[in-house]
Amino acid sequence: MPAARFCKDLADTFSEFDFNQRMSFSVEHLGLPARDPNALQEWYRRVLGATLIYDNGAVPQAFFIELDGGMMLEIFEAYFSLKETGDNRLAGWRHLALRVDSIEKSRVELESKGVVFTETVKPAGGGGNVLFFSDPEGNLLHLVERPANSVFDR
Repeated sequence: MPAARFCKDLADTFSEFDFNQRMSFSVEHLGLPARDPNALQEWYRRVLGATLIYDNGAVPQAFFIELDGGMMLEIFEAYFSLKETGDNRLAGWRHLALRVDSIEKSRVELESKGVVFTETVKPAGGGGNVLFFSDPEGNLLHLVERPANSVFDR
């Protein structure tokens, strides 16, 4: 086959595909390995008001919980843990940001449920403020309060 014919056939074959079209997806859940999956899912339900979506009822335990706003976490048994889990500079997923209307009101509510805040409120990247805390296994979370008309409003 002449090269020109081959190139035309190849072009015709790929003309059906739109390589600039973006894949359509949404985030369904994040995985959160835990030393004690049952205790951790109970903490998220008690402290953050998460809803239990799925319990595998088996060993090793695995749970899906849903936070307000639709974010789901899959909590399952970890094989090992690192003392550096709570270090926000450790490579990998580092914190779960919870957007709130008022950091101060949210702080008071979470403190009433046993959450201990060890840091002060800090400026947030992109505007607003953040306040970090940890779950019982040392995973980082933070409250984030954004200003009106934030670039993060969708």
